[in-house]
Amino acid sequence: RRLGDGALEIEFTNQPAFVVALDHPLEVEGVGTIPVDVSYGGMFYAIADAKALGFEVVPDEAKDLVAMGSKITRAASEQVEAKHPTQPVFEGVSISQLAMPLEESAGVKKSRNVCIVQPGRIDRCPCGTGTCARMAVLHARGLLAVGETFENWSVIGTRFRTSIVEETVLGGVPAVIPRVAGRGWIAGMIQYGHDPSDPFP
Repeated sequence: RRLGDGALEIEFTNQPAFVVALDHPLEVEGVGTIPVDVSYGGMFYAIADAKALGFEVVPDEAKDLVAMGSKITRAASEQVEAKHPTQPVFEGVSISQLAMPLEESAGVKKSRNVCIVQPGRIDRCPCGTGTCARMAVLHARGLLAVGETFENWSVIGTRFRTSIVEETVLGGVPAVIPRVAGRGWIAGMIQYGHDPSDPFP
C-alpha cells in the first residue's frame, strides 16, 4: 500500500505467537521480584510493565532502558523455561521488552514499547517479533480480540499497525496468527539466475 510520503506499507502474516507464562515472578538484580509475561512471537520475550518500573519509554531514558532490559533478559534466561512446542531447538528467553500500558483512541488500541537486544541495544522499530509476542499476551488477557487493530509504537515514534488474523493451536498450546504492517522503502534490487549447464544450482 502506497503512503502519502512515497513509502510503502509492507504487511506480512507471521508464524503463530503464544504465551508461555503470565505474571511470571522474576528476580532481577538490583530491582527485586517483578512480574513478567513470557511469550513467543518469533523469539522468546520477557515483557515487563515499563510504567511500573518508572519509565515512560522516551528517548531520554535510553541508557536506563538498556540497563534495565539487559538485567531482565539475563534474569529470564536463567530463571524461565521456555521451549517451542513443535520446534524444541527454539528455547530460552533471549530478549526483553518494556511495554507501556494499553490505551485506546478512536477505536484503535495503542501502546509504546522498547525491545532491548543483546549486547545492550535498542531496536529502532517497535520490533516485529516483539509486537507479535505482545499481541499473544494481550489476547490471552482478553484485551485484544481477533480482527481488532493494535498500533505498537517504538521509543523513537516508529509504528507498526497490527491485528490478530485468527486463533490456532500449536502443539497443544493456544496461539494466535498475527499480521504486522509497517513503512518500508526499496533500498536495492538483486537478481539471481541459473545457467542450465551449472552443476551446482
